[in-house]
Amino acid sequence: MSLIGGIRPPIAVLSVLLLSLAGITALVLGRVDNAGVPKAVLTSQQHFAEDGAIALRASIDESVTDLTRSAALFSAGQPVTGDAVLDKLGSSYQKWMGTAVVEIRTGKLVAARGETVPLTSVNTATLGDEGGLSPRLVKLKNGETRLLSFALLTWPGRPQLLLVASSTLKAPGISLGPFRSIAVVDADGSVLSSDGIPEPEQTRNRADRVDAKASRKQLKAFAEIAARKAKKDPRTTKEPGMGGYQGVSGSLLGGHVLSDRSVAGYAALAAPEPGETTTASGLGLSVVAMVKVAEDPDRPGSPVFGVLAAGALLVVGGIAVAVLLGTVQRPLIRLFLESRRLTRGDLNRPVTVPGYGETRRVGTALEQLRRQLLGESPEQTGPTPRQSGLRRVGTPAVLAVCAVLLMAWSAPLMLMVNRADSTAVVPQQLVSDQRERTDTLSDRVRRGLNEGSADLESVASLIGNKTEPDAMDKVLERTLNENHRYRSLYVVDSSGEILTREGKEPKVIRSHRVSSSPIRLLGRGGKEPVVVGNAEIPGRGGAQLVGEFRVEFFNALLTRPGLGVVRLVDNRGGIIAGNTGFLAFHSLPDGHLKDLVAASGQRLGKKARANGVLYREHGVRIAAAAPFNGGGAAESLGWSVVSWQPANRLAIPEYDAQNRTVLAGLLGAAAAVACLGWLHIVVARPLRALAGRAEALAGGDRKTVLFPQHHDEVGAVTRSLELIRQQLQDQRRQQPRRTPPPASAPPASGPQASGPQISAPQQYTPEQYTRN
Repeated sequence: MSLIGGIRPPIAVLSVLLLSLAGITALVLGRVDNAGVPKAVLTSQQHFAEDGAIALRASIDESVTDLTRSAALFSAGQPVTGDAVLDKLGSSYQKWMGTAVVEIRTGKLVAARGETVPLTSVNTATLGDEGGLSPRLVKLKNGETRLLSFALLTWPGRPQLLLVASSTLKAPGISLGPFRSIAVVDADGSVLSSDGIPEPEQTRNRADRVDAKASRKQLKAFAEIAARKAKKDPRTTKEPGMGGYQGVSGSLLGGHVLSDRSVAGYAALAAPEPGETTTASGLGLSVVAMVKVAEDPDRPGSPVFGVLAAGALLVVGGIAVAVLLGTVQRPLIRLFLESRRLTRGDLNRPVTVPGYGETRRVGTALEQLRRQLLGESPEQTGPTPRQSGLRRVGTPAVLAVCAVLLMAWSAPLMLMVNRADSTAVVPQQLVSDQRERTDTLSDRVRRGLNEGSADLESVASLIGNKTEPDAMDKVLERTLNENHRYRSLYVVDSSGEILTREGKEPKVIRSHRVSSSPIRLLGRGGKEPVVVGNAEIPGRGGAQLVGEFRVEFFNALLTRPGLGVVRLVDNRGGIIAGNTGFLAFHSLPDGHLKDLVAASGQRLGKKARANGVLYREHGVRIAAAAPFNGGGAAESLGWSVVSWQPANRLAIPEYDAQNRTVLAGLLGAAAAVACLGWLHIVVARPLRALAGRAEALAGGDRKTVLFPQHHDEVGAVTRSLELIRQQLQDQRRQQPRRTPPPASAPPASGPQASGPQISAPQQYTPEQYTRN
């Protein structure tokens, strides 16, 4: 018999799979999660820290790029004083705590604005060395840390000047919400800056002071752990193919304070693309975000369900296997033995005929053939009797009954049991995190628009009225290469005629190119939104610098894991950008989301605030909306960022139990379909064909040769029937001829006219009739 054919392997495999699935069901469905803090909350803190790291990295890199580009543009023009340089920088950008211009040769301070820049830590003699102009961290006397950035101002015939800017290390635009703190940590685990924990003088009573002290101690402990983990290779901290954040990130569990527990996420600053290195990612900084969450020690969970499900599977699986053994396997093996007995010449004992289906038909045919081998004719043995009642039930029907039995266990697990939508307890922290992270995204988009507008104003002011068209081309080309937010940059006169252009063909028609609004949204009714920034060039008679933003720039800002679907909508509710596919200017897909955006746009006091909601209608969903807040040219647009995601995609215990239950049902259904389908292919179909051939042979068909298709029980019975056919043919040849009538007599007509030629019986071995 073949090792993979026949009836035994499918039933044996089905038995093993059902036993294994019963064990897995008892262990997995009966598992109780006693962590207290759901995994979804830990993952959310990790994403929160990643948001902070992305914002800090973008802020540092953008700051260095703006300073370097501004210095290059100043150096390309006419010489100006240090005060003029700092005044123009201050009018375009408000991102630095302090700026200064120093003469490199003498070390003399030429000009300064804002807070005092710690120039004593700058060694002008080493600026020409490799990495001499790289940003560096400097600690002030009051314990705060500043990041110093450098750029050179060079004019022919003038002393070379050093432009220095100092900035803080706080992650910009991160919405913390209540009970959360965030810190920037260096490679040694020292906290360089923190926010969210009140200082001792800010507390109202002793309990608040004790709580703030404990929080500060816990944050310091988290910072040391995060610094050690941040030194690992990101490729070793994540599973292959996970994607997401490019740097090292994770979550941490802290100690208990009454019923609360400290949870933190950490993320090392990393370049946006793998394999790249930016200024910020080379500083060895990490961001740690900490929050206190309430544990739920009474969360339901019991191993009883898993044990009951496993027991039910054992009962159902045992019945199905017993049915297969009793009605398919044993009758078929009995037929195999009976057919072998007949081929060996043991014809005295009647054939044991099975009770049902195709095996009964084959057994009845074998009994008729046995009688024919004893000398009876097919007419004497009679036709094969028709089956009636339960005896008509064939092997396919038996397989269908077994499939129904197994699906009776699998289907409820997949569709009905352990449904979590009505019982799931979604932690309030997840709703808060969705709101705060959406608010952070809204601020990122607003800052990106403001930065773009500031860049246009800075470049426009540096172009002025003395820059030649050739020089303008170089300025626009450099600006376009350094800023991936623009798809096209061009200078137009007061009538909208393009004087010089870099990038793609403009989408704005001539009559709409000149505007007094710094940022506009055009393209309504079209297939793609067009966001345009304008900045007037001084001294050129109303000429303006126009920049068209790339939609992909906004899409990239909105792409963050753990937020679900994210959309940027305008003041009319039309979609402008998103982290997944969308139709431009179409409305949001749900009335609840539209109401949420409208509610978040209502001002509470001086400004509107972000809102987060948990919906249980048509499935549990978490949604949040955050309008533009914080000033700048972009705030007047009235845009909002809205995000939503179904709760069943989060690692909440109730949904984890539901997913494991569905998985168990799917595994059971897969095992049933695979093994019963296997039986149908290798046993049921060949057995039905064999029954028809056996009945034809018993009915007198001696010409059709029976070829076995497989080396299994059905194939063995087929070989035996072929041998019986040959024996019947030899038996017919050995019958004596009738004496022919006299010549004068008329010739006889009919089948008795001429008898068969008698020849010696010829024996055939079974191997001669075996086809692989």
